Amino acid sequence: MSSNTDIKIFCPATVANVNCGFDALGFALEGIGDEMVFRKTKTLGVTITKITGDTLPMEAHNNVAGVAGNALLEAVGADFGVEMEIHKKIRSGSGIGSSSASAAGAVFGINQLLDTPVSNLELTRLSMKGEALASGNEHADNVAPCIYGGTTLVTGYDPFKVIALPPMDTVYVGILHPHIQIKTKEAREILPEKVPMKDAIAHSQHLASFVASLYEWDKALFADSLKDVLVTPYRKQLIPHFDTIETISKKNGCIAFGISGSGPSMFCLAFSKDNIDSYLSESIDLYKDNGLEVDGYSSKISSEGCRVIE
Repeated sequence: MSSNTDIKIFCPATVANVNCGFDALGFALEGIGDEMVFRKTKTLGVTITKITGDTLPMEAHNNVAGVAGNALLEAVGADFGVEMEIHKKIRSGSGIGSSSASAAGAVFGINQLLDTPVSNLELTRLSMKGEALASGNEHADNVAPCIYGGTTLVTGYDPFKVIALPPMDTVYVGILHPHIQIKTKEAREILPEKVPMKDAIAHSQHLASFVASLYEWDKALFADSLKDVLVTPYRKQLIPHFDTIETISKKNGCIAFGISGSGPSMFCLAFSKDNIDSYLSESIDLYKDNGLEVDGYSSKISSEGCRVIE
């Protein structure tokens, strides 16, 4: 591609874990995401020239986008460098993939500048290098759907494998984001190192049921599979009024409710946008009545991941 033209991309927000798929499942959201701009330079490595929308490190080695971008440049032995602008629209620490959008966006954008682009699987693997800076470990449940779009399943890390799952075109998503911050590292530290065998079995059954439901599009099985016995029971204490919000989701006809990533955002799924809208309205009122700032978003699951925009 031309080295004289700026490449501008959109990087979608994502929901990870999806209750039954801790560190394995994720899906991309429509209309919520960051923008990034890339241009080739003669100076090797990544140089971050501008960040808007958040206060983040400008030094590449301290920024998830810089770490991921440099990992790609080194992997391909690039004889050029890249200047990068990051325009944050996803609030840091929100739980809908802010760091993942930066890391995935960095490798996707730089890939547009390569004469021989690398695969989505390799981009996902390299973007995990940036995720590790944010969370303390390499995991792909956010970066995979950010790059692939749709819903993705990480089936293993050694060897690394990602599967694009069948689309959920008739599913609507509600995102509720109370304005508190939960760091991914802290949310991981609260989890037990060992779990009861019955919970491990139940978790694997739910994940298997979820995957099967998508290939058969069995709505009843889909709704029944979206349960979490491993993570939510521990992390929900970090989110004010979690149990009450879950009750509101059920009252408004939603089929699933859970923590997006490590929180504090919560996701809700329904087969009707009206269900999502009524859930969001009542939930937002509850938070505001309790003096807490909150944002609500209604979305579909995006079939596209990172993409070049004008």
